[in-house]
Amino acid sequence: MNFPVYFWLGSWRIHPHILFESLAYTVALRLLLLNVGKKDLIAPSQRSSVMVGGMVGALIGAKVLVGLQHFDLIWQNPQELLFILLQGKTVVGALLGGLIGVEITKKIIGVRQSTGDAFVYPLIVGTAVGRIGCFLTGLSDRTFGIATTLPWGVDFGDGISRHPTQLYEILFLIFLIVLLQFRRRYRYENGDLFKVYLVSYLSFRFMIDFIKPDFAPFFGMSAIQFACLLTILYYHRSIPKIFPIKKFD
Repeated sequence: MNFPVYFWLGSWRIHPHILFESLAYTVALRLLLLNVGKKDLIAPSQRSSVMVGGMVGALIGAKVLVGLQHFDLIWQNPQELLFILLQGKTVVGALLGGLIGVEITKKIIGVRQSTGDAFVYPLIVGTAVGRIGCFLTGLSDRTFGIATTLPWGVDFGDGISRHPTQLYEILFLIFLIVLLQFRRRYRYENGDLFKVYLVSYLSFRFMIDFIKPDFAPFFGMSAIQFACLLTILYYHRSIPKIFPIKKFD
C-alpha cells in the first residue's frame, strides 16, 4: 500500500484526509440531529446555542492544543506556525475546547441540565471515521506510532514498520460503544454516559500516546497527554458514580 491512499471521482483525485474528515463531520452531525430529535431536555433555541458554543470551542481548542503539541517544530521553524494553525487539529483539543464552549454557553443562557449524552455516539462514530483518513494519509498526518517489530506494524512510506495507532484507536472506539451499551443497562443520571465516554477516551489517549513519537516536555508527556491527565483528575470524583453500581430493577 502506498501512502497517501488517494480516491478518484472521475478525473478528480481526492486526498483521504479531506474525504474522511468530511464524512466524519457529516455523519457526526447527522447522528447528533437524530439524537436531539428523539429526546431533548432543553428548548430547541437553547440546544442550537449550545451546539454553536460547542463548535466554536472545539475549533479554538483544536488549534491551541495542536500548537502546543508541535511547539518543538514551531520553535525550530517559526514558519511552521501558520501551517500548523491552518492545517493542524487534534481530537483531544476539539473535545476539551468543545466541552468548555458548551459549559460557557450554558451558563450564559441559563441552562443547568447536562447536555452531553446526545453528543456521545456522534463523537465516537465521527472520530472513528476520521481516523480512517488519518491512517490512509500516512506520515504527513503525524498520528502514527513509534517503530515496532510486531507483525501488524505498518510501513507508511519511510521504510520503518510502525505501530498503526490510528487503527488501535478505531478498535478502542468500537470497544467503547460496547462499554456504553453495557453501561446503559445500569442506573445512571443524565450526563453520566458522556462522563464515561470522556474519561474512557482520554484515558486511552493518555496511554496510547506513549507509543507516538511526539514532543514530550511535560514530565515525559506530550501536551495532549498532559491535557488528558488534567481532565481525568478533574473528573476523578465522578468516576465511582458513573460506572455501574446498581442494575435496573
